[in-house]
Amino acid sequence: MKNSLATLGVRAGQARTGFHEHSEALFLTSSFVFDNAAQAAARFTGGEDGFVYSRFTNPTVTMFQDRLAALEGAEACVATASGMSAILAMSMALLKSGDHVVCSNAVFGATVQLYSGILARFGIQTTFVSPTEIAAWQRALKPNTRLLFLETPSNPLGMVSDIAALAAVAKKAGALLAVDNALCTPVLQRPLEFGADLVIHSATKYLDGQGRVLGGAVLGSKALVLDGVFGFLRTAGPTLSAFNAWVILKGMETLELRMLAQSERALELARWLEAHPRVARVFYPGLASHPQHALAMRQQRAGGAIVSFEVKGGREAAWKVVDSTRLISITGNLGDVKTTITHPATTTHGRITPEARAAAGIGDGLLRVSVGLEAVEDVKADLERGLGS
Repeated sequence: MKNSLATLGVRAGQARTGFHEHSEALFLTSSFVFDNAAQAAARFTGGEDGFVYSRFTNPTVTMFQDRLAALEGAEACVATASGMSAILAMSMALLKSGDHVVCSNAVFGATVQLYSGILARFGIQTTFVSPTEIAAWQRALKPNTRLLFLETPSNPLGMVSDIAALAAVAKKAGALLAVDNALCTPVLQRPLEFGADLVIHSATKYLDGQGRVLGGAVLGSKALVLDGVFGFLRTAGPTLSAFNAWVILKGMETLELRMLAQSERALELARWLEAHPRVARVFYPGLASHPQHALAMRQQRAGGAIVSFEVKGGREAAWKVVDSTRLISITGNLGDVKTTITHPATTTHGRITPEARAAAGIGDGLLRVSVGLEAVEDVKADLERGLGS
């Protein structure tokens, strides 16, 4: 019997010990004991299945990997210490010097820094293109293109990419398509079903859902993930801790409830902001006014919980809204049950060049709100302190 996402979020991946615990066990151990020297040798070489060392094998982490793989419909999952380490692990495992990457120009600022700065020093070239213009991706292809990478919806503007169309572009070019699914989670969107080869997660965001721990993951086929990314993780060690895996497992039990409830609140807030006289523009895929609204509604179950908007008056007016809040948390994180607000141009995307920010549409008046589970009327009232005065 095929279980629903709600059931998988609660039950998938659980492996009970001899104590028959109901809640997943937390294995806080760096290493594991072997029966004898022969077993130790077999475990280290992979000749016998079993746990070896928590840098790359741990029962609690395995439960997290199996649960997320079930939710995404993936053959395999490798957990990492953070979302950025997931992108790094994927890139270092599957790319080499001389390879070329085509990347959306509407990705998280640290992702831009990784591809344009750090990986460039190792001979990996990256071309940044619009996430919504398929022709731009096709024009950017080179004979040595090995990877297409994007976020959809993008952070912070909620631009929606056509995953199926880009999967076709990648396949024709003999390249891989990797999709960062952190903002939707598998509750709202499953990129592998649209032809993506790899899915990236920052489990720090909605998978945990309460802003407690860091985590990341790479998902896809066994060939790509276990034969490729796992080897990099074992050697280089950007490992998800067992404690963090356990916390995220607990968060995933309520993932569907939270994602749908927060998306509903976000849509209500977006409609209110769109009608506000001090707001120049609202960016939210669930709004009919969004340029990719129809695509989002085909590709996603709901609009998600990120609402971004431009305040009339530029940076000064935007900072006034931020500084006037009393309920909303001023922080760079998102995906929490507590609503958060940030000014992307000077925080999450502050390290990239002004030209890169402009290309991504991130202006000085832009604010990003990650809508939580508070009453929407209270969130509106808090934003009104800075918008209405």
